[in-house]
Amino acid sequence: MPARRPHLTQSVAQSELAASLAALRASLELPERFAPEALAEAETATAPPPERDLRELPFATIDPAGSTDLDQAMHLERRGSGYLVHYAIADVPGFVVPRGAVDRAARERGQTLYAVDGRIPLHPPVIGDDRASLLPGVDRTAYVWRFELAADGAVVASGLERALVRSRARLDYPEAQRLIDAGDTATPVALLGEIGRARIEQERLRGGASLNTPDEEVVRGDDGYELHRRTPPPVEDWNAQLSLMTGMAAARLMLDAGVGVLRTMPAPDDEQLAAFRRQTAALGCPWPDAEPYGEFLRGLDRSDPLALAVLQAASGLFRGAGYLAFDGAQPADAEQAALAAPYAHVTAPIRRLVDRWGLVVCEAVAAGREVPGWARESLTELPPIMAASALRAAQLEGGSIARVEAALLHDRIGERFTATVLELRGEHGERAVFQLETPAVTASCPAPAGARAGGAIEVVLEAADIAVGSVRFSAV
Repeated sequence: MPARRPHLTQSVAQSELAASLAALRASLELPERFAPEALAEAETATAPPPERDLRELPFATIDPAGSTDLDQAMHLERRGSGYLVHYAIADVPGFVVPRGAVDRAARERGQTLYAVDGRIPLHPPVIGDDRASLLPGVDRTAYVWRFELAADGAVVASGLERALVRSRARLDYPEAQRLIDAGDTATPVALLGEIGRARIEQERLRGGASLNTPDEEVVRGDDGYELHRRTPPPVEDWNAQLSLMTGMAAARLMLDAGVGVLRTMPAPDDEQLAAFRRQTAALGCPWPDAEPYGEFLRGLDRSDPLALAVLQAASGLFRGAGYLAFDGAQPADAEQAALAAPYAHVTAPIRRLVDRWGLVVCEAVAAGREVPGWARESLTELPPIMAASALRAAQLEGGSIARVEAALLHDRIGERFTATVLELRGEHGERAVFQLETPAVTASCPAPAGARAGGAIEVVLEAADIAVGSVRFSAV
């Protein structure tokens, strides 16, 4: 019998899911629309002209298909045995009046929120999807970072200035991956693979680490919803390396100046590392004593179910991320442990509030000017705003996925599914957390005898409640 395709088409379930998602939004008190004064202010906002003109550089963007809020554009070229990278970031500060109506609305949101049934943008669309967005074929002001890289990807020199730019191409990730894999030297991102791999090697040399777990995402099509588990293509990691490089350069500028806001994460302590080592041994995939945990995680085969269990265990090493504002002495705990370096968020100002401050501070420092008073005075307001926003985003994402999972399964009560155990919870491992093979649902149930992380079990669906986003399974 052919496997059932996991999508939702039943009109009753669709209607119940829509009501449940709307109730979730209401329970989280999400801002659904902008105040008239914010929309009016956005319509008249104009960024001041920059002194530099870099429109001769053929910038290009890479984003998910259909994106219009384009924060970053790149220009890559070979320079001797190394590389020259220009990385343009949307000039959102040029369109937002400090303490104005748009600023107040953005502070209320903290970040763009992505829901199954629609996006809740950080800024009015006339700014985020139009005037500040680095769309192709139009002139835009931007904060342009310049990096000179050695052949091995190490940063030799860097700089930042505000300039006029013009993107020539808007690529999505699959398209960019095809062009690079085909060796298309005419594409503006032809060197991204080389530079990205070199920067990944620099991360390894620093002792950095990354989970890189498969993404669980809801896709909305013409005939309903589907739940996908997606392993990002390499081009997404290469692209992310440019953003990470920029964030590390920004952190260095702010630390040297003694003012700014960093993205931090504490290093795992000895107890956490020992617990992870015990977990990998129990899984039958022991972490070698002499190997850094970042090296160990990099070597895992993401297609192996056992690797998913190891990555689930490793998630305990990547906790405690937050923001640290400072003005004066350099903070003692400035490092982002997963990157093994200080780091700041400055590359997504259309979608994340804190990046606007980071850009303004860095550009002033790079130009040898005083940091604007409004930015300096409000730095300490950012960490609590971003913490509240991150919590709301996590609740929205988790609640949305749970409701779609329940809707996809609501008519399959009594069916048997094959699942991979991710971890055993409880003092005696009495509860199994698992992933179904199809649809891509994560759930838990009392652990059957002999269950082990990384192994397979058979489960039966007993209940699926769309209204609250819950499912209940029992082991066979």
